[in-house]
Amino acid sequence: MKALTHNQQQVSTPPKLHPPSFNEAKNRRQKVRSAGMNPDYWYAVEYDRAIKPGQVIEVKFWNTSIALYRTGNGQLVALENRCAHRQLVLSLGQVNGDRLVCCYHGWGYNKEGRVVDIPHDLFDKPMPVCKIRTYPVQVRYGLIWIFPGDSTLADKRQIPKIPELEGKNRWACVPLDFTWQAHHSMIIDNVSDFTHAYLHRRYRPFTDAKLIKCKQEGDKVFVSYETKVGTGKVSGMFVDRKRVNTNFMELCYEYPYQWSNTDNKIKHWCFILPISEQRTRVFFLFYFDALIVPFTKIKIPQWLMTSVLKIANPLLIKPLLAQDGVAVEAEQNGYNTHFNAPIIELNPAVHLFQLLTIRKWEEYLGLAEKVQHNESRSYM
Repeated sequence: MKALTHNQQQVSTPPKLHPPSFNEAKNRRQKVRSAGMNPDYWYAVEYDRAIKPGQVIEVKFWNTSIALYRTGNGQLVALENRCAHRQLVLSLGQVNGDRLVCCYHGWGYNKEGRVVDIPHDLFDKPMPVCKIRTYPVQVRYGLIWIFPGDSTLADKRQIPKIPELEGKNRWACVPLDFTWQAHHSMIIDNVSDFTHAYLHRRYRPFTDAKLIKCKQEGDKVFVSYETKVGTGKVSGMFVDRKRVNTNFMELCYEYPYQWSNTDNKIKHWCFILPISEQRTRVFFLFYFDALIVPFTKIKIPQWLMTSVLKIANPLLIKPLLAQDGVAVEAEQNGYNTHFNAPIIELNPAVHLFQLLTIRKWEEYLGLAEKVQHNESRSYM
């Protein structure tokens, strides 16, 4: 027999498999873990304090790059992050008054996305007519919000109204944010599914959770738990259990946002920014009306609450949420390897979260296909 050559003796390495795309998905889990988020909503992208006059940064929504800058007089502007000339990202440029200037050839864009200045020779050609996309921008609750979808819908779709955080007697709130290497649906599952109390056994934000309500109404999934809220050794000392029923919590996945409510005294909102398929920024807004001075019955006044939260957030809330970050990133890594594993999910609320995310993405894709079809017909 003819001896095998060295190359023939080597065993070929099978190609590495990757999780399926949304169109390739074969079951609910694969669909939800590849679904995008409908861009026709307002999304929190950055803190208002983070961008000074004359500063420009890049933010991303589902792989779409946006140049966000503040003009010299303080107005926020969001433009498609590319120069129409050579396609450089405009976030590498600089702000000049109310214009954003490309770093390469100095082409200047006004707030409407039009090229209004070209500092070099035009070679006897007329000023080119160039316009890039603009995005509606708002500031609310100390956050900058961008509407990345159809701008004609921006006035119809409202930023969530949080009356406790507005007006003269607003509650104190010091937002927290994280950027996690995980799909946005994993985070939605995490923040509303209380079966993971074991993960937080050190801080004990909730224990002994029992699901008592789980229903979908339109684009909302309402969940209620009988649970013991705020039983940690340190955090529990601040909870006024005589004034607050801490044995019950309501939550809602109000697409694409999430909130919770404990007896109308302890509340939070979670705002998700899907940066890409496996990268998500999350803004948490916790606000309270029932905290007390430890070892007393004295309620902490709202004017002092901001200072309390600035201390409590890094000491208690941020480490707690960091545990969730470790978990969802580990889940993402596990899914990347075992995406074909059987689905074993016990909490019916998670099923509803995932079905809502899938449906909203399918609705958007269907609309996008209609728009693309109409545009293609207009060129025929």
